[in-house]
Amino acid sequence: MNPEIATTILYCLVCFFLGIAVVLGWVRRQAIKRDERLRSEAAALLSAAQRDAETSAAKVVLEARENAISIKLATEREVALLKEKEAARDRKLDIREDQLAANQETLQKAQRGLENSQTRLAAQMRELTEQRAELDRLVQEGQRTLEQISGMTEEQAAAKLIESVHVDLEHEIGAAVLKQQRELSRRVDDQAREMLLTAMQRYASPHTADTTTSTVGVPSDDMKGRIIGRDGRNIRAFEAATGMDLIIDDTPGVVVVSGFDPVRREIARLSLEKLIADGRIHPSKIEEMVEQTTQEIKTFIIKKGQEAASEVNVSGLHDRVIEMLGRLHFRTSYSQNVLRHSVEVAFLSGMMAEMIDMDGDLARRAGLLHDIGKAADHELEGGHPKIGGDLLQRHKECQEVVHAARGHHDEVVTEHPYTMLVATADACSASRPGARRESLERYVKRMEELESIAHRFDGVQQAYAISAGREVRVIVSSGKISDESAATICRDIALCFEKELTYPGEIKVTVVREARFTSTAK
Repeated sequence: MNPEIATTILYCLVCFFLGIAVVLGWVRRQAIKRDERLRSEAAALLSAAQRDAETSAAKVVLEARENAISIKLATEREVALLKEKEAARDRKLDIREDQLAANQETLQKAQRGLENSQTRLAAQMRELTEQRAELDRLVQEGQRTLEQISGMTEEQAAAKLIESVHVDLEHEIGAAVLKQQRELSRRVDDQAREMLLTAMQRYASPHTADTTTSTVGVPSDDMKGRIIGRDGRNIRAFEAATGMDLIIDDTPGVVVVSGFDPVRREIARLSLEKLIADGRIHPSKIEEMVEQTTQEIKTFIIKKGQEAASEVNVSGLHDRVIEMLGRLHFRTSYSQNVLRHSVEVAFLSGMMAEMIDMDGDLARRAGLLHDIGKAADHELEGGHPKIGGDLLQRHKECQEVVHAARGHHDEVVTEHPYTMLVATADACSASRPGARRESLERYVKRMEELESIAHRFDGVQQAYAISAGREVRVIVSSGKISDESAATICRDIALCFEKELTYPGEIKVTVVREARFTSTAK
């Protein structure tokens, strides 16, 4: 190696180590200075901390002394209060001891008085027992004396007294019942009359007493022969197509259509009129005309049902119900058109329901459909209320409407108030003057039945059916019947009418107790 290079390297290394030694010395001096500064700061902080600690300790000691003084004062006050309470309690105890002593003394006095009263009561009881024994002896002697005087035993006298009291009570009960019946009847009649008159005045419909005829006029007897046809083939074809009987007799200008179904009878009547007007009468033409008329009648029936429902503002009826409702146009009851009767009942039911804050729409629906069973009563078994109720139930009508159809003639137990409304409206519609017509024989028979039922009762002298059978006047003997018994007879006659007779509306029974006095001047 070159000596110069080695010398240079050695010089550089010496300079490097010298620089390091200088740097390390400077670092050491700086570290010593920082250590001294930190020590001085720590000493200052320690001194400040000691001063703060001394100050805090002094404060704590001061606060502790103040708290101790406060606790001592509070304790002293509580002790003083407790002492006052103890003193007051002692005073109360002293007062109570004094009162207890006084009460004990009073109780002793009362006990001595009670013992004296018991002694007197025992003496009075002995005296009372002796008096009761004496009284029993006197009563027995009096009873024996009364039995000897009256000639009756004690049991017989008691039975006689009970019988007398029973008679008196019966008269008093009858008088009270009569009085209450009169007052209740007056109030109910006034309210019902006002309600019914208001409803009937608001809906003053024309009377619908129609007569369904089954006669067809013919221009000549030659036309009768054409209707019969050769060997009766035309009349047989007509009866087979319509299901009705065709009666052709010697009555001039008239042919009678007979049958139970009012719709088929109407189809037969119209078909026969059309055949007579057309002039061509043979089996094929008869079948064609009957089929055409049947379709026309079906359309007419549906139209009538829809018109009736629309008239009373009833919606949502099943198509079958609409059809059955329209069929009522061809049905009559005592010459009263059933469809118009149903419409009238619907209006009356709705008006009365609104007067007593019930659902007028539901009442009108029940009134419109109450006689729906009459449209099919000739086809099914049972009365029209049951048929109508079953029909409405099958077509999902509500229970109130179904029950009104079943119960408006009191054939079932009334469960809904709408049934009573419909029954009332039905009676009002049926009992309107001129609404229904009866034959003379039927009218006379009904009058005789009313009078004969009234004559069954003992004490009835005379009975008269008046006001077209709407009222029965009964005259009873004043010698046999009292006022109370007359009220009982009146009610019994009305119950007999309800059980034995069938009639539209209601029948009023009036019992008159007649007293007659006769004297002869000579």
